[in-house]
Amino acid sequence: MAKPRSSYRCRSCGHQSAKWVGRCPECGEWGSIDEVATAASASRGSTAVAPSSPARRITEIDPTAAAAFPTGIGELDRVLGAGVVPGSVVLLAGEPGVGKSTLLLEAVKRWAEQGKRSLYVTGEESAAQVRLRAERTGAVHPEVFLAAESDLDTVLGHAEQVGPTLMIVDSVQTMVASGSDGVNGGVTQIRSVTTALTSLAKNTGIAIVLVGHVTKDGAVAGPRSLEHLVDVVLAFEGDKHSSLRMVRGIKNRFGASDEVGCFEQRGDGIHEVPDPSGLFLHHRDSDVPGTAITVAMDGKRPMVGEVQALVAPTQNGSPRRAVSGLDSQRVAMILAVLEGRIAVKVSDVEVYVATVGGMKLTEPAADLAVALAVGSIVRKKALPRSTVAIGEVGLAGEVRRVSGVGRRVAEAKRLGFRHAIVPAGSPDLPKGIKITEVADLHEAVRAALVTSVDTYTF
Repeated sequence: MAKPRSSYRCRSCGHQSAKWVGRCPECGEWGSIDEVATAASASRGSTAVAPSSPARRITEIDPTAAAAFPTGIGELDRVLGAGVVPGSVVLLAGEPGVGKSTLLLEAVKRWAEQGKRSLYVTGEESAAQVRLRAERTGAVHPEVFLAAESDLDTVLGHAEQVGPTLMIVDSVQTMVASGSDGVNGGVTQIRSVTTALTSLAKNTGIAIVLVGHVTKDGAVAGPRSLEHLVDVVLAFEGDKHSSLRMVRGIKNRFGASDEVGCFEQRGDGIHEVPDPSGLFLHHRDSDVPGTAITVAMDGKRPMVGEVQALVAPTQNGSPRRAVSGLDSQRVAMILAVLEGRIAVKVSDVEVYVATVGGMKLTEPAADLAVALAVGSIVRKKALPRSTVAIGEVGLAGEVRRVSGVGRRVAEAKRLGFRHAIVPAGSPDLPKGIKITEVADLHEAVRAALVTSVDTYTF
């Protein structure tokens, strides 16, 4: 028998050490080191054990046993791959109040409408509170079972008694494993709970969705091993000033890990938004100087967005630069390129640049739209509403190629845009839309701001 020995583990980050210390060397927490009993592993003398089932040829395994079943929510299925795989474990993490529970209530209702039974386990609310929210969002169905429980053993008992094909655990941080050390919601407890639920999913074929909290930095709370134990990790994101919500794939063993699903938070629940581009555009009847349209890629999904710029006289020697929804450092660089390369003077005026609808544009492909929006407002000449601009701007004033130009232009064409300004040499450009390839900002400004009857110079 292995001789028992002791080690010390941090309850906050899981760091292990051979001796006790007052402060964890990994995360810096004071008084978080606990003694845990371990067993010395034998490095020699291991013997082979007959497997319970023999290994089979990969060609003999039926692939349909792991076929995904759609949840009924198209945007959620898009991020999952094709739906929920039996026996899979999905971790959905997000900030409090973003709408995780509301979305999953809608998912279990849609699941039940397909004739499948689901179990919703909540450790943060009572069953009556969940029922009230379900009434408000229209997520009531007789095949949806509710259980307000935080003890892991009792949760396993509920799963055995109800026999669901889909189970929601809200949240994994509230579940308590009686046989494990550590405080509720600590590293040891979370790891034990997740391991037990993962074993339940693999042995019974129940698809399990775990709701997880996030830290103040936006990362999934708990040990990183939690993300390795599950099959799919999804991040539910949203801005408190916007009704838009996004489910972003971080890890997916059954599909692409960079898909994005779009939802809109309303008073009667969360609704999917199959075509989110309209949320980021301001529809107007006439052209307005200082606006430019671009197409951003969020994962594999192209979304059309609008950049607006405004300049104003300054009353002091240090003009203000205000940026919203964009990378302020890149905007500052683009302003310098505009003034240094094509003589668009902005050093003596205040500049305000923002996106519409709360859209976040952090990729370099939005550089050209920012440059054209600023150039448009400075020169008091509007860009045509039917034009989109895509490209990265370099310090030499060149317009560089970006990834996925073909998909971006195709999305613009689908939404009715008739002209696209793209970097020279971009491959796989679609037909049916006027395309102007530009090598530098001079060509881009002329293509966007100068019509056939203009003699506009820079």
